Amino acid sequence: MPNGPDDITGIILVGGKSRRMGRDKAFLDFAGQPLFERVLHLFREHFEQVALVGDREERFSGYSLPVFPDIYPGSSLGGLYTGLYHATTPYIAVASCDMPFPSSAVLRYLCSLRHGYDVVVPATSHGYEPLFAVYAKSCLPTIKTFLDDGNYCAFGYYPELKVREVTEAEIASLAAPPNCFINLNTPQEAEKHLRNQAD
Repeated sequence: MPNGPDDITGIILVGGKSRRMGRDKAFLDFAGQPLFERVLHLFREHFEQVALVGDREERFSGYSLPVFPDIYPGSSLGGLYTGLYHATTPYIAVASCDMPFPSSAVLRYLCSLRHGYDVVVPATSHGYEPLFAVYAKSCLPTIKTFLDDGNYCAFGYYPELKVREVTEAEIASLAAPPNCFINLNTPQEAEKHLRNQAD
């Protein structure tokens, strides 16, 4: 049984075009399993409800998961909006499908801070990590306005909402691996991180 809160749906974004990878990132073999299953396994541990967002329902037919086509195709913000729109819970936790090392400790911590905020997001020296974060349904009108105006930045609307930034110091205190927010975009990146994992 999932060990996380029952008011959060886990949303995995699987709608990317994988142009730089040259093949479907979600099904890239990483250490013997499809890459997206690393996030799926984590989310199934934590959430009763898990869903996928992307326009490729047939590719995921064997997983017994709802697959929602993008309402606003072509951007991760559109995928986030679609996940929020379809979720039957007041919150979602979102992750992109190309994260090889998602952290259970970070996920639990983000979820624990959700009450009273629209967004709970890691803020590292590299910037926000909007695709490993927690969002409330209250974000929907603001995100829709941005999308309707042609603004697709995954965090450009944050100033209009109540955002809880999770600092690097907080993340470090969780003993999370330093690569927990990495995304794989090219075959070379995948090979490098597989080598590092083996070392």
